[in-house]
Order: sequence, then structure tokens, then C-alpha cells
Amino acid sequence: MIFKKMLKNLITINLFIFLIASPSYSSTNDTEFKLWVDSFKKQAIKSGISKGVVNEVMSDARFLPKVIEYDRYQPEFYEDTFTYIKKRTNTKKVKKGLALYKKEKLIIDEIEKKFLVEKDLLLALMGIETNFGKYLGKMDIVSSLATLSFDKRRSEFFTSELLILLRLVDKGIIEKDILFGSWAGAFGNFQFMPRTIKNYAIDYNNNKTIELKGIEDSFASAANYLNKIGWKKNTPCYTKIKLNDNIPKKYLNSSARNIKNKRKVKFFKKYIKNSDELNVDNNTLSAIITPDKDIIPGSNTYTPAYLIYSNYEKILNWNRSLRFALAVCTLKNNFKNEI
Repeated sequence: MIFKKMLKNLITINLFIFLIASPSYSSTNDTEFKLWVDSFKKQAIKSGISKGVVNEVMSDARFLPKVIEYDRYQPEFYEDTFTYIKKRTNTKKVKKGLALYKKEKLIIDEIEKKFLVEKDLLLALMGIETNFGKYLGKMDIVSSLATLSFDKRRSEFFTSELLILLRLVDKGIIEKDILFGSWAGAFGNFQFMPRTIKNYAIDYNNNKTIELKGIEDSFASAANYLNKIGWKKNTPCYTKIKLNDNIPKKYLNSSARNIKNKRKVKFFKKYIKNSDELNVDNNTLSAIITPDKDIIPGSNTYTPAYLIYSNYEKILNWNRSLRFALAVCTLKNNFKNEI
């Protein structure tokens, strides 16, 4: 416990130093940001978005220092795996999800059957993303995306997302007045980014508008996304394992960006103490992750460890975080045991 507090305090200090030292934070003023907005508006209009929409949507865009703070201080950066999962998969959350399912059973079951995505997975994702719609976010998405585009860390990514958002407004897919969500620009019950809305959101109830804060469209859009990226129904995400000390470190993944050294389950069995508990086919392609290795200095490299499969990587497509994917799959299993 003391170590965790020290780690969190260290990250807070480093964040403070970074923010003070960062030009995009310390020297930012209205003039600099307005110059960036003017340049972005020209880029947006040149890309084919109507001038009227660009001017209207961007008229109230402002720099939000708090967004930079949130970006640098995400729970995935400092919470150990046990703490992260425990906070997000507790009994209270399961009960709340079951209550939602009981209320919306007909439509959720229908969507599961149509898109071949388990209801327990959809409930898990909604539960972790927004606590079943309770925390949809109240930040101005346009300003959030503009701030992150103006910032240097992932400017290209967020500029692209902001351009997509303007196109969605221009085409009438999203209304400007409802653009409130997370600090990162995500929106709705399942926290879709603009690109995800563009590629996967659907008007499931055919009322000529996509309502991602409503049950029907949001659940169907999430299921459509998972179906399109190759989620396999009724197959596992991971198995928690205990590793032997003789496992070569090259097989231990601690980054969600690039899962390396995948092998069939039968190959890894010689390195796993509890291999008799693996309830998967020996020929299933898998990889090993040790998620705490990079965030906890001096941590035991081998604990916790997980053997992950194809479905786990599909959750990484949703959110590129090892702990997020573990929490989603854990909560999914909790729901499966209750429904």
C-alpha cells in the first residue's frame, strides 16, 4: 500500500513538472490557440467540409488545460492490475448491469442474436466505459479534441478525429448541440470516438438519427463494431496463469501496442505451472502478458501473468490498454455467471 502511494505521488510530481515544462501548457495563450484554430478551420474547409459548419462548430472551441492533465494521468498509467480490475468489476457494478439487462432484455437479446456478440460482453463494456450511462462525460468534445490536436503528444491522431467529427455534423449524422462527452472526445454509452461513429455506428431503430446515448442504437453500434472486427462468440479472452521461472523473457508482453511472440497454447504449457487449468484447445494461438512489468519499478516480472487469445486482442482494438481489456473480460465473465 505504501509503495502504491509512493508510485502515485511520484507520477503526480512528474506530471506537474511535465506540465510546467511543456510549451503547449506553460506558454499557451489565447492568441496561440486562436491561430491554431484559424489554421485548422482552413484545413477543414479545404478538405470539403462546408464553411458554415466549420465556423459554427469551431466558434466556441477553447483550450482546456484540464484535458492535458487527464491525458498525462490516466489510470492505466499508474494503477496496478489487481487494483484496476477490482475497482471496475465489483459486485455493485454487476448488480447494476443485471438491473439494466432485466429492464432492456428483449432488445439486448435481439442484438446479441443478430450480431453474434454476447450480452455479457456488451454489458461489461458499457459498465466500464460509462457505468451504464451514469458517467457519459460533460466536457465539450470539440474543445477537447481541439486541445489535444493543438498539443504535440498525439496531434495527428486527434486532428484526424476532429475533422471526422466535423464531417459527421456536416452530413447530419450528429447534431452539434449534443457534443458533450469525455475529455478525450469520446461520446455516448460506449464512448465512441468520431472515427468509430463513422465506421460502425448504426441507426438500429430506423428513426433517422443515431442516438448513442440511447439503448437501441448504442448497443447495436457496439455489437456491430465487435462483429466487424472479428469477435468470436463463446470463446475466451484470457486465462490467468502462474509462470515458471525458466520462461524466456522475450515471451512476456507488457505493452498493448504490439503483442509479440505468439505461439500455440501447447508450446507455452511447459512454462506454465497451472497448465492443467487451461480449458482451451492446444492449437489455439496465444500470447503471454505481464501487465505490471512496465508501471511498477522492480515488480515481479512473472506476476500477474495471463495467457491471452484472439478475443482479448479485439478488446485491445477498442481500447489499447492491457488492464482495460482484462477488466472488460473479467466483468464479462462475472455477468455470464449471473445471467
